[in-house]
Amino acid sequence: VQFVESGGGLVHTGDSLRLSCAASGFTLANYGIGWFRQAPGKGREGVGCIKSFDGSTFYANSVKGRFTISRINAENTVYLQMTSLKPEDTAVYYCAVGHPTVWAIPDEYDYWGKGTQVDVSS
Repeated sequence: VQFVESGGGLVHTGDSLRLSCAASGFTLANYGIGWFRQAPGKGREGVGCIKSFDGSTFYANSVKGRFTISRINAENTVYLQMTSLKPEDTAVYYCAVGHPTVWAIPDEYDYWGKGTQVDVSS
């Protein structure tokens, strides 16, 4: 199981970014894909998830309406579109793969990427 997150960077408040989670050697659509983030000195926080069966999505209240998760099966990639970014969105963002029952619990996932840094300046 190999996958890589990319797309992070330094942006200003109100800007947008799109993160990618690209897989090789397995089919992302067969798994639930979660996005998590971890800010300095804080625990890992669930951002959102896209389920394998029907592609339904779930989001943390802190990002609902601003972030969107999508999956393009032909690309074997899941995206996290982030808009209206705020300084509090600054964190390392991780893609996680598994079959979560409760999407926001990190232990529900089997595989983790190395993360991509997102910095939002005020």
